[in-house]
Amino acid sequence: MWSFVDIGASALAVSLLTVLTPPARAQEAPRDIPEPLYRQADHPRLKLNEWRPEQGAERVNDFILMSSSVTNVYVVASDAGDVVINTGMPDHGPRHRERFEQALGRPLKVRTIVLTQDHLDQSGGWQAFADAGVDIIAQRDFERIAAERTKLGPFFAPRNRRILRAIQQKIARDSAGTPQARAAPVPAKPTVTFIDDYRFEVGGRRFELISTPSGETLNALCVWLPDEKVLFTGNFLSAVFGTMPVFYTVRGDRQRSVPGFLRELQQLIDLQPELLVTGHGEPIRGRETIQAELTKIRDAVRYMHDETVRRMIAGEDLHTIMRQVELPPELKLSPLGRGPTRWYVRAIWEEYAGWFHHDLTSELYATPASAVWPTLAQMAGGARALADQAEAFLAAGEPEKALHMIEIAVAAAPEDRAVRTTEALVLVQLINNTRGEGFDEIGWLETRLAEARSKAAAAEGARSDGE
Repeated sequence: MWSFVDIGASALAVSLLTVLTPPARAQEAPRDIPEPLYRQADHPRLKLNEWRPEQGAERVNDFILMSSSVTNVYVVASDAGDVVINTGMPDHGPRHRERFEQALGRPLKVRTIVLTQDHLDQSGGWQAFADAGVDIIAQRDFERIAAERTKLGPFFAPRNRRILRAIQQKIARDSAGTPQARAAPVPAKPTVTFIDDYRFEVGGRRFELISTPSGETLNALCVWLPDEKVLFTGNFLSAVFGTMPVFYTVRGDRQRSVPGFLRELQQLIDLQPELLVTGHGEPIRGRETIQAELTKIRDAVRYMHDETVRRMIAGEDLHTIMRQVELPPELKLSPLGRGPTRWYVRAIWEEYAGWFHHDLTSELYATPASAVWPTLAQMAGGARALADQAEAFLAAGEPEKALHMIEIAVAAAPEDRAVRTTEALVLVQLINNTRGEGFDEIGWLETRLAEARSKAAAAEGARSDGE
């Protein structure tokens, strides 16, 4: 089952002409809205975000231990002291520490905590490891970005729910049995920060920290053990290794730099690691295997970047480039990523060119196109006429055109049962078209589908009450 938007004036005019005499629908019976073929809650990537507090820590090798969670926590152990890399969710930290101590058969002697980025699933449990005198090391922008994220919490929280609902619900379910009381997270306070790189030793083992701000956050870093050839990448290579890195998030976050990522990834490839330890899932072992995997990711990103830029130079418009650029078969990555290639093509385009696409003058002004949609719907014969045309597009296998049409109809008649039912049908088809891939895309479409269903049901209830 799991395999690997603007209408131009002429197209809109044709569409309007076809809907001037729509069939009567006012008395039609309610129609069933089918369930989509795929659900975000069933997405395979959720297996990599599991928190099972009853499980113990695992040994990666004779000096590295892993505690699996929403994002994994690691300890590099030695008789002279332990280095903790990431600390998990805020209320998971004590259990992570307990796991390590049970596996080691002794109390942790934490000398250093390294935080690979400020997201709470990497940094939230820091207090459980912050013994007296412990160094907490992070990239220089850690506190600034964490503070900005906290300040913008009221803005981002509902956006996160719309996109990441399945992950949030799973974390809540998995965490329900933990003994720790939930409280507002306390941001970590680094004692040591750096700009590009930083070196330290614990127990005679050398650690090198490498700033990788083009990964998941501007304050991301990787940890390199040069003598053992071990590389900890956190989420620099995406939350799921082997997928397309997340260069844009629809939930909202700073856009990542694709050229910057290519430079930083090459730096990691040149290290020739023999053990690659990521933020989620099992470590990858063997220099040749790691080189092949990292090179494929690099080449896939480079192809997408270079093909997008080539088409920009050739004068193709953004939406054409989004439709045309696809990875060749030999560079296809895992389908467990966060979104389709077209999103990242657009991210590349806008990294170079910004938000003004030079298509529509109206892009420069504060009044959105949706402000005139109710008037447009009235001129076209009403919202239901547009809904009819949306269904015609849907029947013709053009759900994206149907989406444009139904969004105008919804703006004109947001409480109309038939309109919201048609909207739901369009959204179901768009979910089905994902083929179960694109975690974030499914999340957004499910959120809108739930809203459409709710509005259709409310309208039907109001109609029944009035009869």
